[in-house]
Amino acid sequence: MEWIGWVATAAFAASYCFRSPALLRGWQAGAALLWVAYGFAIHSSPVVTANAIVASLAIGSIWFRRTN
Repeated sequence: MEWIGWVATAAFAASYCFRSPALLRGWQAGAALLWVAYGFAIHSSPVVTANAIVASLAIGSIWFRRTN
């Protein structure tokens, strides 16, 4: 399951290549969700919790900007 952590790392790093704030947040949300999966795989509640918060904030910020 270690590969999930590596994919999450690559996705998070790749998010900085986007100029569009929505794409950046989308990639960061996706990476955070991969980290959540990795956290479950390694039974680490701090990894799950921290990245669930990050994913929620990223998705929320995308949603908030679309509705305003």
